[in-house]
Amino acid sequence: MDGFNTLQEAIVYFSDFENCKRVTVQLRWPDGVAKCPHCGSEKVAWLARARVWKCYAKHERPTFTLKTGTIFEDSPIGLNKWLPALWLVVNCKNGISSCETARDLGVTQKTAWFMNHRLRFALTEGGSGLLTGEVEADEPFIGGKARNMHASKRARRITGTAGKDKTAVMGILERGKDGKPSKIRTSILPNRRKEAIHAEVRKHVEAGSALYSDALASYNDLEREYAHQVIDHAVKYAEGRWNGSTET
Repeated sequence: MDGFNTLQEAIVYFSDFENCKRVTVQLRWPDGVAKCPHCGSEKVAWLARARVWKCYAKHERPTFTLKTGTIFEDSPIGLNKWLPALWLVVNCKNGISSCETARDLGVTQKTAWFMNHRLRFALTEGGSGLLTGEVEADEPFIGGKARNMHASKRARRITGTAGKDKTAVMGILERGKDGKPSKIRTSILPNRRKEAIHAEVRKHVEAGSALYSDALASYNDLEREYAHQVIDHAVKYAEGRWNGSTET
């Protein structure tokens, strides 16, 4: 992101897609070799007309873009806006408000706030902001125990067994490394089906990381993208470096 003396120079430079591609590749792959963010393979080819890479390893998501696997991935905002915004955040030593960013880049204040927040988070966390290394995932049900409720409330709220009347949540923990503390992300799940579990893991965990989970079938096939290891809680709760958690 060096080489620009003014914001105007950055805006003009990043208005060219090829310049956006060049800088993004340098940031993502310093060695210059593009790698599939889904499986880590280097057997990829750039399809210039579609502006995507195609991975020739066998998996369900063979194409990826400059944004895939980055903080920009789920945003409709173009790199021609994101990269000047990054230049602003990095170079304005005293900080920059969302109103200033909105005015400078021609976006709404709400959009500018979102961009500034995400960029600062990524710069603080380092890299893409995704969890890496050894990562644990679990998806307990949260809710009060029926035996602790008054009879009238229990009759009104408890209409089934197991987790039917509880909320499914997901906790994903990156084990601390190099003396740094562990990090954890939590979210509410619509359900514990495969699609919801896979989407949440991909949203928070970098492809290629070591992923530890219980034997829930919804985790099946994640070994295509992660070093996935499973422990069956029906047999034991800990093995080697994996220490599983229980549902509540």
